[in-house]
Amino acid sequence: MGSMDGRVALVTGASRGIGQYIAERFAAEGAAVALVARTVTPGSSSLPGSLEEVVERIRANGGRAVPVPADLTSPDDVETIVARAEAALGPVDTLVNNAGVNFYGPALDIPPRRYALMFQMMVHAPFRLCQLAVPGMVERGRGWVLNITSKQARHPMGPPYPDWASDGCVPYGMCKAALDRLTTGLAAEVHGSGVSVNSLGTSGLVMTPGVAVVSPHTPDNAPVEDDDTMADAALALCGAPPGTATGRVAYSMELLGQPFPEGPWALSATF
Repeated sequence: MGSMDGRVALVTGASRGIGQYIAERFAAEGAAVALVARTVTPGSSSLPGSLEEVVERIRANGGRAVPVPADLTSPDDVETIVARAEAALGPVDTLVNNAGVNFYGPALDIPPRRYALMFQMMVHAPFRLCQLAVPGMVERGRGWVLNITSKQARHPMGPPYPDWASDGCVPYGMCKAALDRLTTGLAAEVHGSGVSVNSLGTSGLVMTPGVAVVSPHTPDNAPVEDDDTMADAALALCGAPPGTATGRVAYSMELLGQPFPEGPWALSATF
């Protein structure tokens, strides 16, 4: 018996990294999991990881999972995700908006196309997925939404501004700030319905394949957290009774009561 027996979870960005860790943990706790990502087969992306590999691993461990291939930068794809997941597994009661992308550089130099892609993937797609999934949760009297955020959503401290505040993440931070406002606002709107809405970010770096690609932008002394920490924290929020833990913008190690190094990293980049 697991803490998520009988649940159906939809996790975006689940072919690798944090989305993979959360999907595998939820499956281990008994949830049937719909895995959403663009990379379907091994070797079809420049990064390691694919939906087929994660599904195979979950099934090999006795869990239930289905791939839902989709490109979250395509509004047309986003429109079909919840319906396809529910056709395969039943009504979605747990939605994890995890998929993300960051293009580094000075804010005034970011090309409009890259800016638009970031907002489509990390703001517009999660908002639309909530519109598609949450009404059913409200009707059934229980549901959990988890938006994966970042400490980059916080305002830089200053002036003067320390060097770490100029890290080329202004549009990324804007997206995550919007996602946090979706969390708190939607939590208020559906309060009392049995639906919980929370944001969760990492406390330190999680060395995912995506982080490895942008490693030149991460200082060598950045604290690193274990791969399992985000999955543990996600389970703590999504495993709580319906409608109880809600409206939170939380960070993994702090949420779990784990010690974390003090210093400027308390407000620095997370991925």
